[in-house]
Amino acid sequence: MRVLLTGHTGYLGTVMAPVLAAAGHEVVGLDSGLFAACVLGPAPRDPVGLAVDLRDVKATHLPGFDAVIHLAALSNDPLGSLAPELTYDINHHASVKLARLAKDAGVSRFLYASTCSVYGASGGGGLVDEDAPLRPVTPYAESKVRVEAEVSDLADDDFTPVYLRNATAFGFSPRLRADIVLNNLVGHAYLSGEVLVLSDGTPWRPLVHADDIAHAFTAALEAPREAVHNRAFNIGTERNNVTVAEIAEEVVAVVPGAKLRITGEAGADPRSYRVDFSRFRDAVPAFDCKWGVKDGALQLFDAYRRNSLTQEQFERRFTRLNWLSDRRAAGAVDATLRHA
Repeated sequence: MRVLLTGHTGYLGTVMAPVLAAAGHEVVGLDSGLFAACVLGPAPRDPVGLAVDLRDVKATHLPGFDAVIHLAALSNDPLGSLAPELTYDINHHASVKLARLAKDAGVSRFLYASTCSVYGASGGGGLVDEDAPLRPVTPYAESKVRVEAEVSDLADDDFTPVYLRNATAFGFSPRLRADIVLNNLVGHAYLSGEVLVLSDGTPWRPLVHADDIAHAFTAALEAPREAVHNRAFNIGTERNNVTVAEIAEEVVAVVPGAKLRITGEAGADPRSYRVDFSRFRDAVPAFDCKWGVKDGALQLFDAYRRNSLTQEQFERRFTRLNWLSDRRAAGAVDATLRHA
C-alpha cells in the first residue's frame, strides 16, 4: 500500500517507518519537524516527507494514498496541560479534519494512534477491555476519546477507521523520549546510579515496546477489513501489566550498581489500570508482542551507554515539556509549534 505516516519524525514514527517499508509498503511522512532534531546516536534515514503542521493539512495532501497511519500529536500529559487549548486544537480537531479529508480523497483505511490512558482512573482491580468505561483524566487522554467518537461516525463501506489504544510506550528509538516511565527510570539510573520513583510505586501501568507498536500497526494495516473495521483495540501484552515499583525493580536488575529509591512525594497517581489485550490477538492472530520490560530496560541501558547519554540531554533535549519550554518565549507556544 501507499501509506501516509503522520508523525514520522517522532519517537514512534521513526521506529515505524522502516518496519512498514520492510513489509513492502511505500511510506510518505507528514510532520512539522518539532522533534526531528531529538536524535541520540546516528541520525535515522527518514522516508520522503511533507513538512506540514497537522492543523495545516489540506485536501491536496491526501490523494493517491491507500491508508493513513496517524501518530502525530502533542504527546504527554504535562505538555498537554501546558496549553490545553492547543492540545485539543491539534490532537482533536486537526485529527478529525485529517480523517475527513482522507475519506474524501478515497483513502480506504485510517489507523489512529489512541492510548490506553483513555481508561484513566479505572483502578487496578481487574483487567479493562475495550468495552470498559472511558475515564480520561488529562487533556491528552480526553482528546483521544473525542477523536475516536467523531471518526467512528465517518466509517462506511469505503472508509475503515481503526483505533489502536497503545499501552505506555517504552524502548529505544533513534528519536528518543526520556519522559516515559521505563525510559526515564533507566536514564536516571544510568546517569546517577539511582532508580528514582516519585510516586508511591503502586499505580499499574501497561507497557508496550515501540517496535511492537510498529508491528501492530503494520498487522492492522494488512488485516482483512472485516476483522478491524471501525473497532478499537488495546495494543500490548498482559505480561507487561506492571506496577511502577515493579518497573523500577527491573531497572535495578539491569543497571549495574543501581539503587532503588521510592520517595512517594508525588503520592498515589490516580491513573492506574491493568489492560486486557486479547481482542487484537483474536482479530489479528499474526501479531504478537515480542518485548518484555526487562528486555526493554537492557536495550535502553545499552543504547544510553553506547551513545553516551548526557545529563543535559536527559533532562532537557529528550523531555517533551522541557524541550518545548526551552524554545519558546512566554505566551508563544503556538508560534513555536508552527515554526519549529
